[in-house]
Amino acid sequence: MHRLDNASRAYDWGSRTDIPQFIGGEPGEVPLAEIWMGTHPLGSSTVEGADRTMTLAEVAGELPFMFKILAADRPLSLQVHPNEAMARAGFDAEEAAGVPLDAPHRTYKDPHHKPEMAYALTTFDTLVGFRPTAEILRVLNGIDTPLAQSLAEDLHAAPGFRGIVRLIERLLTEEISAAEIEQIVVCCRELVDQGIDVKRAYMTAVEIADHYPDDVGVVISLTLNRLTLQPGEAAFLGTGIIHAHLRGMCLEVMAASDNVLRAGLTSKALDPEGLVKCLDRGMSRLARVTPEPFGFSTDVFSPDVREFALAVSQCSRAEPGGTLLPAAGQRIVVCTGGEVELVSASGERLKLSRGDSVYAGPDDGDIHVVGTGEVAQAYTPTPDTVAGELIDLVPPFTERELRRRQRGRGPSAG
Repeated sequence: MHRLDNASRAYDWGSRTDIPQFIGGEPGEVPLAEIWMGTHPLGSSTVEGADRTMTLAEVAGELPFMFKILAADRPLSLQVHPNEAMARAGFDAEEAAGVPLDAPHRTYKDPHHKPEMAYALTTFDTLVGFRPTAEILRVLNGIDTPLAQSLAEDLHAAPGFRGIVRLIERLLTEEISAAEIEQIVVCCRELVDQGIDVKRAYMTAVEIADHYPDDVGVVISLTLNRLTLQPGEAAFLGTGIIHAHLRGMCLEVMAASDNVLRAGLTSKALDPEGLVKCLDRGMSRLARVTPEPFGFSTDVFSPDVREFALAVSQCSRAEPGGTLLPAAGQRIVVCTGGEVELVSASGERLKLSRGDSVYAGPDDGDIHVVGTGEVAQAYTPTPDTVAGELIDLVPPFTERELRRRQRGRGPSAG
């Protein structure tokens, strides 16, 4: 087993306190947003070798997953992640054009897709996926401004997924003035003050406008579902799902990729055309992940993707022999609470406090965790890993369903 030294990311939306406290440090002067655990070339973990410090990739090879600790004090960028075909094509094009891998304006940092799962460590608020058409129309019809009413007319004329995407494309390509955005925010604030809201849409727009008052992402937020995860809950986001995390701390486990197409709520480079193209390929799955039990002390969150699963294990002195962690392949274990000790099949022992992380490989065999605390393990699922139930937050969009709804042969378009 190898104790990890991990890369960190200080972005303006991060927290000066949450991650430092989690890893046992002091509040920092700059907001700390992410801790990366894995082998991605832009932020590989390192381990201490016999005579030198090595990257985790030198020890483990390229892991198919990334593991992150994420903390947000303010909204992240409005973004989507590409599917495999788009990621490969985009990466090859930027490589051929000679765009440096670490260039601020580069979009595709690797040739991989990026499905991901968020596991809440604190109450975690996020915007994910489009609301149903009827709900978006309710939201827009309640806002008495020219822009909101024009958007409502467009969506009423062309409902369903394609109509929503065209609405997003219009907002990203037209010149939307700061005054038009302000009118919408003022109206949303008045409605909230009157106790009127549609599933927190107006409140969310007001909250985002406090940080990005002139950003068209404020208006786009009205079309998105607001989801709150309580500690211990998880949600899966397939590629092509538009989202923007709002606040809170979570663990993220994902395919080993840093490909993000942004279109607002950020100071980073934008790619609105790429975002719309990603959306245009069709919405993927957006769902809560129901955990499956492993033994008496472990919940396994497996969204049935090939790259990753997450297991969260509680341990106590009630199990003198320790709690058995699932899987025996490549895994990264992070202590999320208490004081524990990992024990490998060969008897090697490593003590962990909250925030400490370890890589274990196939040669380490079965690992038990002893002590009083909690650990989370990211790993590659095996063929016999039981996938958790995915509870869709919105019905998946399909071309067949869309055609039926547009012909009026199904339920209201969403």
